[in-house]
Amino acid sequence: MGGLSAAVLLAARGVPVTVVERMAHPGGKLRTVDVGGAAIDAGPTVFTHRPVFERIFADAGTALDDHLTLVKSDRLARHAWQDGSSLDLWADHARSRDAVAAFAGPAEAEGWVRFQAEAARIWRALETRFMESPAMGPVGLTLKYAPFHLHEMFAINPFATLWATLVKYFHDPRLRQLYGRYATYTGADPFQATATLMLIAHLEARGVWLVDGGMHEVARQMAALATRLGATFHYNAHVAEILVRGGRAAGVRLASGEEIAARDVLSNSDISAIADGRFGPAASHAVTGVKPHERSLSALVTMMTAHASGFEMDRHNVFFSTDYAAEFRQIFGELRLPVEPSIYICAQDRGITPPVPGRPERFQLIVNAPPTGDGSPPTDEEMAQCQTATLAVLARCGLDLKPVAMHPVGPKMFEALFPSSGGALYGRASHGWQASFRRPGSRTKLPGLWVASGSAHPGAGVPMAALSGRLASAAILADRASTRTFQPAATAGGMSTPKATAASSG
Repeated sequence: MGGLSAAVLLAARGVPVTVVERMAHPGGKLRTVDVGGAAIDAGPTVFTHRPVFERIFADAGTALDDHLTLVKSDRLARHAWQDGSSLDLWADHARSRDAVAAFAGPAEAEGWVRFQAEAARIWRALETRFMESPAMGPVGLTLKYAPFHLHEMFAINPFATLWATLVKYFHDPRLRQLYGRYATYTGADPFQATATLMLIAHLEARGVWLVDGGMHEVARQMAALATRLGATFHYNAHVAEILVRGGRAAGVRLASGEEIAARDVLSNSDISAIADGRFGPAASHAVTGVKPHERSLSALVTMMTAHASGFEMDRHNVFFSTDYAAEFRQIFGELRLPVEPSIYICAQDRGITPPVPGRPERFQLIVNAPPTGDGSPPTDEEMAQCQTATLAVLARCGLDLKPVAMHPVGPKMFEALFPSSGGALYGRASHGWQASFRRPGSRTKLPGLWVASGSAHPGAGVPMAALSGRLASAAILADRASTRTFQPAATAGGMSTPKATAASSG
């Protein structure tokens, strides 16, 4: 998404762009897999922060709605626990408040109102000053608030953990579990994640949209738009090396031996792939990689067709374990799959059109997993045990899933798709107040080499990765304007390549 965003925005400004993608299609993590003849989203499933994409399409001279059919969902998600309770959250604020009151009582609803107000305030404090701005350190962020708004900076709650902060708003452990889960949207442990991540709850409350055709359609349409603007795409092409000449990035060399000369190279890979030398030793000093203990969550993701009965699912569903602390202790502390997992299920055939009675539905199931894909990944036996435990949790929540066809993907496969990540899907984990400042900005230490991805600033998730592409494209254009040159340029990167997908603007 970072590479596609940059490709659209650079091409819209008249920069010749070549995109080099190892896979047979665009999108990186935003991909589909075929399961028993059915195409199922195998990556992100939730479309939020619509204004980010409206701006990209508008800057390209068109409108988002002319390319994608988006249906705003009334229901944000359905949540279930093994005691038989369930809670729906809604796009309508008052409806969610009333649902929380019916679920846990009026005092918890009052806490929910305070929580949502605080999440919104943190979002507003950071949206333009940090997330939509070039990467900066603590001093730079402080200057953004000085001298009259320093109280806002300290009120974003960067030094407390999310879990400890939730106690201030919710006495009901189920609500703490529900809102602690938002840390996992960035691959973090709610017991270690900074409380600043409360802002994710506000982002989701601003709206969730269903994409007709699935989330991969976003990538397809962005690639099609970049092509119409003059970008060239090379698929099934593997970048073996970032060329460095005269002390700066000078293009890319493909595994086929072909070289593409370029003024700039934008890498959309996990930043650790560069640091580990997967694009050659000459570029490896350009960024600092993520150490294994700093990695975010991986996952055991199962795409399946199945018959579902019992619990009535919506598009987005979460089924919780009975011991959240033990679940994350096993993942981050013991580096193993949880004994009793929490499960997210995207019921892909629900929400826009109702499922056809008697026909298997398409599902994506996600269980959090340790990022050990390049070390001691879960064995096939351990993955099978986790699948059994997953179905057992679902059954205790009232859902009976009878799989017809399955395609599981674990940390080892994610490491193969996104090398040097260990299977981590979100870059660096947001543990501690310094984590966000340690994500690299667009500019690297190697002149002419830029980065844009979920492992770069401003962070993980489809809209944040798109913002990283916007920031990188703006930095490239500013650099070119300052040097008064429009020589060939290249963007190299890709979340789905063993080395990197290369978008080369040249």
